[in-house]
Amino acid sequence: MDASIEQRETLNGNGTIGRPAPALAVVTVAYNSASVLSGLLDSLSAGLGGIAEYEVIVVDNDSHDTSVEVALAHPIGARVIRTGRNGGYSAGINAAVATIAPAADLLVLNPDIRLQPGSVRNLYAGLRNSSAGVAVPQVRGEDGTVSKSIRREPSIVTAWSEALLGGTLAARAGLGEVVADPVLYRNGGAIEWATGAILLVSAEARRTVGDWDESFFLYSEEVDYLQRVRGAGFDVLYVPAAQAVHIGGDYHSSDFLTALMTENRIVYHRRHHGFLSSALFRSGIAVGEAIRLAVGSGHLSALSAALGLWRGR
Repeated sequence: MDASIEQRETLNGNGTIGRPAPALAVVTVAYNSASVLSGLLDSLSAGLGGIAEYEVIVVDNDSHDTSVEVALAHPIGARVIRTGRNGGYSAGINAAVATIAPAADLLVLNPDIRLQPGSVRNLYAGLRNSSAGVAVPQVRGEDGTVSKSIRREPSIVTAWSEALLGGTLAARAGLGEVVADPVLYRNGGAIEWATGAILLVSAEARRTVGDWDESFFLYSEEVDYLQRVRGAGFDVLYVPAAQAVHIGGDYHSSDFLTALMTENRIVYHRRHHGFLSSALFRSGIAVGEAIRLAVGSGHLSALSAALGLWRGR
């Protein structure tokens, strides 16, 4: 992958540059993320407590703010990869993965994640005591509430349940894409997928599954990746003992991102199902957005995407 790399490196006794291969690559993809990136980097030392060997990599997708300067100045000692373009979240992850050792595990973090002390060690405890290829933590909001970050595979049932009942009622009924089961959030266990703000991927799983799908640009890339993880015979494990805070929520204030998220949900479903199923899935989303048009402009953008009228890319 074509990317220029800036990094802090050490000189060996013979004057050549040496860089040991760490056991864990911690990767975050930045795009105009200067306002939140330092908070993530601040949280890494405590969050990675007990992890002996790791490397922090910040992939910058051609930011127009000071994201690169923030990353380079931070004492955590991040290696910065400038991609020179905004190819999306998956492309940023792939740019980092192309530079790490095959035996390295991968921790993917959004720039607005804040790791809690010992969280990565707890993720590893889950990963090493099961058939899991991916471990995800309990995610909390800034107010401390547990986020409903666990999801079901998108389906006709989830789309129409959310359309007719609304997301909250559909989740409570066990029919929506969002999983609301308090027992699972309390005790943990195998899940289908979770929001991709923080994922620990074993080296074996990432070598087996391969690159992230760059065609999604943003949203649904984690749905696709975790479906391939499960398809390869690995579990995705929710580990409530590991905790992180996620600021998040950009798509709620952006009609563009709302439409992009809607379009990618439909694209993902279409890739795994036939014409009739895809048409029913799309219509369920369209009906739900049409019912809620009066709530805000985001529903109009989502409806346009569901009807194929949005041309955001």
